[in-house]
Order: sequence, then C-alpha cells, then structure tokens
Amino acid sequence: MRVEPISCWRPTAKAAATFATPPYDVFDRDEARAYVEAHPGSFLEIDRPETLVDKSADMYAASTYQAGRGRLDQRRSDGTLEHADPALYLWRQERDGHAQTGVVCAVRVEDYDSGVIARHENTRREKEEDRVRHIRTLEAQTGPIFLCHRDSDAVSALVAEGCTGEPLWDFEDAYGVRNTVWEASAELTERLRGAFETVPGAYIADGHHRAASAARVCHEMLAAGRDGACESFLAVLFAADQLEILPYNRVVHDRCGMSAPDLVRAISAAGFDVAPSARPVSPSSRHHVGVYADGGWWEATAHDSIVPEDAVGSLDASILQTRVLDAVLGITDPTADERIEFVGGVRGLEELERRAGTEGVAFSLFATGTDELMAVSDAGLLMPPKSTWFEPKLLSGLFVRDLA
Repeated sequence: MRVEPISCWRPTAKAAATFATPPYDVFDRDEARAYVEAHPGSFLEIDRPETLVDKSADMYAASTYQAGRGRLDQRRSDGTLEHADPALYLWRQERDGHAQTGVVCAVRVEDYDSGVIARHENTRREKEEDRVRHIRTLEAQTGPIFLCHRDSDAVSALVAEGCTGEPLWDFEDAYGVRNTVWEASAELTERLRGAFETVPGAYIADGHHRAASAARVCHEMLAAGRDGACESFLAVLFAADQLEILPYNRVVHDRCGMSAPDLVRAISAAGFDVAPSARPVSPSSRHHVGVYADGGWWEATAHDSIVPEDAVGSLDASILQTRVLDAVLGITDPTADERIEFVGGVRGLEELERRAGTEGVAFSLFATGTDELMAVSDAGLLMPPKSTWFEPKLLSGLFVRDLA
C-alpha cells in the first residue's frame, strides 16, 4: 500500500462538530432535506446540493451541482474552512464500547486500477455518474473511501503512537459517535508511509461508488494533461480486526400473491427448516434468516445441502438471493428491481416491519464478516449487492481535498 499525506480544506475546531455530516448516500432525498433543515450550515448542503434548490428542481442538473460549489466557496471565505498543508491524520471513532482508528490519507488510483485496492461490489452507473458530476463541479474530493487492511503490528503501533497529545478535533456527532482526530507529525507521517509499504493491499469496505467516481475523474484529468492530486483519492485505512459490520437486510414489497403461510411453505420447500418465532428474529449465526410477513416472524435455517462451498455462494445474502428472492419471489436482478429495498441493520427490526407492511416480506440476515469480505476480494470475485453495512460511518466534510 502506498499512502500519501493530503493537503486539504478542513473545518476549524469551533465548526467541526456542526459542519461534518454522515455520508451523502445514507439519506434519501426527503431525509437529506430534513437533515439540512435541522442542521443549517452543515456540509450536507454541499454534499447533497439538491437541498439548496427548490424541491421541484432536477437534482442532477448542472445548476444544482453549481449551487453546491457556490456553498463550498462560501464556507472557504467565511472562515468555516481553513486550508491545511500536507499531512496524514489519525481518526478514532467510538460508540457503545466499540472503537476503531484509521489513517486519513490519499491512495493511488493506479493501485485501485491494478487491484492492490480490491473491490467486492459492482457499481450502478447512475449513482456513479452523480458523484462524477459532483467531483467535477466542486473540483474536490469530499467523501473519504472507507478501506480496511489485514492487521499489521507495525502500522498499529504507529497509529497508537499518533493518538496522543492534543487532538485537532474531539466531538460527538449527531449519531452519538465520538470522533477524535490527530494530525500526524512530519516524522510520524514518513514512518507510517514506510510501514504501509509492508501491507500488501487494502479492501474497499464502504464507498465503491465514491471510489469508482473519483477514479473516473482522475483519469479524465490525467488525459487532459493534469497530474498531482488527481493521481490519488481521499481514503481512511483501518485494520480489519477493528471493524464492526452490521447486517444488511432486505424488504420485498409484495409476496407475489402468496399468503404468509404459503410463503413460509415455499421457503421450506426451497431448503430451509422454518419455525415460528414469538419475537422478532435477529440471527445469531450464519445460514439463519429471519422472515417477517403479515405481522408474524419465523426463523429459517438453511440445510447444509444447499450451502455452496465457494466464497460467494456460501454467503447468506447469496443463499437468500438464489433460493428465495429469485426462485420464490421472482427478484432476478436485485440491483434493478424496484420491488426490493435494502435496509441497514442500524435501523433495527421495527423498521423492517414498518417497510414490509401487510403486503410485503422482510428478511433479517446475520452480518457478513470481514474475513468473508476479504476472501471474496482475494478470489477476485464480487459479493451480492448490499452485503455489508459498516458502522459507524465515516463523516464527510472534515477533509475536503482540492483537485484544482
């Protein structure tokens, strides 16, 4: 891994807590507008610029992205953001007894292209295009890509060494996560860069669309004869053993005309032992799935005979997709079918019940492990869409990296 210090615009110590926001893609359009109304002046105005224009306006119009650029320029001039010379940063996130500390840096687009930075999901062109336009218009990278790497004692020791002394920021965000950030000294920066050279690669944990979009813009700029900042993109690197993955659940909005008992019988015939549950089902181990339909919960356990041996096929999301979503409910392409939606585990089981209503069905899954993610990536394979939900999320707005 090659990591590089970043030159960036960053909020002042006074502004950081109110300016930084969750990543753009955890909100739908109404949620983004509601957040901005509740947090005026936050970075989400820049990250989701449709919140700055009339609700009837085209969120993908050039003028919408220009509104975001105008607000970014305003925050630079009004003192909310200050410019900082190149450095690495250490970013610790803590909530409910869980802590993770990553290195904020730039990583090479060349390493992304070659697979040194491995991906495990395909991207959707329309989502990618949105962030491409956003980066082009702002001439800046605003959302860090969440990367993980196999454990390295050398890196871990240097990260711990850097998390001492007076932090740059130390605040609790709107989701109850304590965020503490230290700027690494020039000497520690060089030692960290050397330690990462012994790490063979990294894995995209969260941010496939942001990474693909950043790489596309970088290639455009290189083709236009520019170099420098555009040869890399903004990232935060965490040791894999520190990370917490929550389930990524599914809701299908109709049951193809089946009653709840009919659906349960169909799932049983697909190779599962299905038993009713008196309480909501949050699976405690692999190959167990919770099923909610018409006010009731069931626990479905996959027979060993239907669990493939390969890294992708053995994932719970793959088994559910092949055996139930496709074969029983007719969801052949979960990336395009409007009948299905994906719900992060952080939203809880009550949210699954609400979204399924009386006509649909919800499935709660056991969380995918980082070992499974890395095994799929190492094999050069792709996971089913929406297989992992990392928590806590990385805030946006703390580091705005210029490409101009």
